[in-house]
Amino acid sequence: MQNSMNKTNEEPIEIAPNIFFIGVFDPNIRTFDIIMKTANGSSYNAYLIKTNEGVVILDGVKLEFQDIFFQKVEKLCTYNEIKYVISHHLEPDHAGSIPELIKRAPQAKVLISPQATAMLKAITHNENIDFETVWTNKSLKMGDKTIKFLTTPYLHWPETMSSYVQENKLLFSGDVFGSHYHDRRLFNDLVGDFHYSFKYYYDHIMRPFKSYVLNAITLYDKLEIDLIATLHGPILRDNPKKYIDYYRKWSQNSYKLSSNGKKTLSIFYLTSYKNTQDMAEAIYEGAESVDGIIANVYDLASIEESNMINILEDSDGILIGSPTINADAPKPVWELLSCMMLLEKKGKLGSAFGSYGWSGEAVDMIIHRLKSLNFRVPPIENIKIKLIPTEEELQDCYDFGVEFSHILNGKIIEMTMN
Repeated sequence: MQNSMNKTNEEPIEIAPNIFFIGVFDPNIRTFDIIMKTANGSSYNAYLIKTNEGVVILDGVKLEFQDIFFQKVEKLCTYNEIKYVISHHLEPDHAGSIPELIKRAPQAKVLISPQATAMLKAITHNENIDFETVWTNKSLKMGDKTIKFLTTPYLHWPETMSSYVQENKLLFSGDVFGSHYHDRRLFNDLVGDFHYSFKYYYDHIMRPFKSYVLNAITLYDKLEIDLIATLHGPILRDNPKKYIDYYRKWSQNSYKLSSNGKKTLSIFYLTSYKNTQDMAEAIYEGAESVDGIIANVYDLASIEESNMINILEDSDGILIGSPTINADAPKPVWELLSCMMLLEKKGKLGSAFGSYGWSGEAVDMIIHRLKSLNFRVPPIENIKIKLIPTEEELQDCYDFGVEFSHILNGKIIEMTMN
């Protein structure tokens, strides 16, 4: 059985007339890019197009799998037949084999997005590489195949792009619409249920770039697409539009029930002895007194990550309240901050407050992290209270909520982001 599986792994698979899957499967990977769990493994998808004028290679594979990749290439062509190498994304899991491919096919011209130039030279250690930059409205005609290029940056790196084979109505999407899901049956109508992996991939890879996803979809909507060949996971040939529509819905979706045009302020807190909670409630009352603000208070000890992300995403302003324990903010606070990597944060306002017993470092740590995440942090005095807040200090919290809310509503004040 093991030998049979290895043999399958080494065979090219024709996905459209004279267009072949030459990627590799990685069933044993369990963590990808540190942040993602891959219980089912993954794949590194690469492709080859044969024409009567030569061969085009589209993307590569992870370095440790390049021998399988080259075995597949050699089953389909000689290296001197390769005229072009198209790289949609130069992350190592897709570009690990490209330096060796260029050595074996030195006559091949590499086609990349303009943003990828420096990266290509860095991964190949070659300043004299033969390459050309391409973008939307540029195309390549090779025999009976016409490849049109699409500029789709930040899906999920600045240099990513897509391409489209006009004659086959085939979209090479890059990372977008991918899944970390290993199944050698390859096509979405043959593999097992990968919906969870598809949504999980979107949430952890593409969700921070919703506006760029929607920009890309406006380009895809102009095309007739019968098949989407992604860089990870199943190839989408059965109702590919369904997967585009999933991305459209997720990228447009708002979890706000009704804001009535008001700004949403979310106040998160963690408390040991109710002191930070009392501060949060006073800030909430101050915020609620400002017209045009809807404020909500959440206890970090009782909120799940998925809900946390949805709340963060639909918040215009975020305040984080934390005690200081062992000269640090407690773990749930850092978990909240780590969720922010999964969001589009442009324009969001943030700050922090908290109580402490001895040293009080947590608030400053949170402020520093918010700035590094590119939140707008207003230069108003942070609220740090030692032990139990007095009535006067709770009034300061109320006033802080009022001032923060006025800024959230558009009050002109010099912002700081670093």
